[in-house]
Amino acid sequence: MRIAFYAPLKPPDHPEPSGDRQIARLLIQALRSRGHQVLLASRFRSRDGAGDPLRQARLQVLGAKLAQRLLRRWQALPPEQRPQAWLTYHLYHKAPDWLGSAVADCLGIPYLVVEASLAAKQAVGPWASGHAAAAAAVARAEALICLNPDDEPGLRELLGASPRLYRLAPFLDCRGLPSRSRSRRRRERLAARYRLDPSQPWLVAVAMMRPGDKLASYALLAAALARLRGRPWSLLVVGGGSAGQAVRACLRRLGPGRVRYLGLLAPELVPRSLAACDLLVWPAVNEAFGMALLEAQAVGVPVVAGGGRGVSQVVPPGRGGVLVAPGDSGALGRAVARLLERPGLRCRLGNNARRWALAERSVDQAGARLEAILQAVLQRRR
Repeated sequence: MRIAFYAPLKPPDHPEPSGDRQIARLLIQALRSRGHQVLLASRFRSRDGAGDPLRQARLQVLGAKLAQRLLRRWQALPPEQRPQAWLTYHLYHKAPDWLGSAVADCLGIPYLVVEASLAAKQAVGPWASGHAAAAAAVARAEALICLNPDDEPGLRELLGASPRLYRLAPFLDCRGLPSRSRSRRRRERLAARYRLDPSQPWLVAVAMMRPGDKLASYALLAAALARLRGRPWSLLVVGGGSAGQAVRACLRRLGPGRVRYLGLLAPELVPRSLAACDLLVWPAVNEAFGMALLEAQAVGVPVVAGGGRGVSQVVPPGRGGVLVAPGDSGALGRAVARLLERPGLRCRLGNNARRWALAERSVDQAGARLEAILQAVLQRRR
């Protein structure tokens, strides 16, 4: 099928790395793995983070114009060259979909949504129009595909026990990923470049440095690791962003020589750097699920993380890592200390994590699941 793909929060080819961009790309890859032709419908970003009703009204008008432009372009094509389905990834009150349902209605094609979230409290207030648009898209969608089970209650408030609601486990392209057991040379290069002791445990955190939840996670990470200053370890930080100085200020409390900043890395270098480390640690404050947590396990590195929201979807407790109560820096520090003391347990968890990720979180599995959902939608239409 020809599937029009749209991500109102951030297009899949946006230059700034993020989990959203990664998931959008993976969804496209999964669909293509089943032989579908995926067309990027638009790069239009509908997000208003400030709660400005005037800006939202302008975005709505612009979205309507872009939808009509798409329709004129596609309706001028022979029917066999038009999209046969529309899939929107990640809509919510701050980034509604002003394009998809209008185009799908006019073309008479299925409208599918991956990762929609509805918060009833947003029905009034500065994002009321965005909430209304997100609710309308949810009501219109012929399939609502949840990556995060935390989104389901809000959707069920509107839909009830609808057969249109599906789950899709977060996934990765696991092909060609390095394993920790084969990353000795990468570890040696990192040790030489950043003057690290390769005989000591290396902790790693991978996250953008942004105000809000990311910065809160870095602050919790600093509080947790500050309890372990009497032990030998180093922390490698992969990421960058506007809150870089604030992140460094948080981590400065860990003492001189403890932290190495690797900066933003090309996507193919992230798993290589992860595989050279011993343990990924991340508080995951309000994290939807955390793609870096899944990526670490896929290369054989165990995880200690805050267990809020959908994190349990990507960190099977006792198999791929350890989850602690959200926001509890003491519990996070104690879990890290336990794994620092027990390298054999770290190794077992890492090996289990890699086997689990390769077996249950691959692009091929996600493609098969998406295909089954698409066929169910088409069958209902018949």
